[in-house]
Amino acid sequence: MTPAELLADAFTRIRDGVHGAVEGLTPDQLVQRIDDRANTIAWLVWHLTRVQDDHIAAVAGTEQVWTSQGWARRFGLPFDDSATGYGQSPDEVAAVRVERPDLLTGYHDAVAEQTLRYVRGLADADLDRVVDEAWDPPVTLGVRLVSVVSDDLQHVGQAGFVRGIVHRR
Repeated sequence: MTPAELLADAFTRIRDGVHGAVEGLTPDQLVQRIDDRANTIAWLVWHLTRVQDDHIAAVAGTEQVWTSQGWARRFGLPFDDSATGYGQSPDEVAAVRVERPDLLTGYHDAVAEQTLRYVRGLADADLDRVVDEAWDPPVTLGVRLVSVVSDDLQHVGQAGFVRGIVHRR
């Protein structure tokens, strides 16, 4: 298995996890909270997808799916188009609401498609390219992609956990 194949497998598992966390839930279930400061399934999936979209577009040198395919307009959230959810308040988390669960999975699928197209085209040597010199040591493409996979898997796991609680209520 090549590094590109390994990355494609990881991002495919994230996509599958997103579908497992969201499908079959009502809009009200997607925004239920464990407590008044907890993240919702809708916010977790939106956030992990925004981070993936933002980071992949940056390293690929492309426009984000969020804006290029009109997802920002379809979601109609009260945030700047550049918002990814990082550092948002509980009130901002609560503002991420969708009328249809397929809005979340549709956006994620579009981002996953762009991500998979990008990572499948990578050569092994590409992973050593420095993509962010603001850190010490500078961040390589390989490190950035593993960071996105790690963050997304944590959030999709959190969404699955919240889904289990929602179903028990």
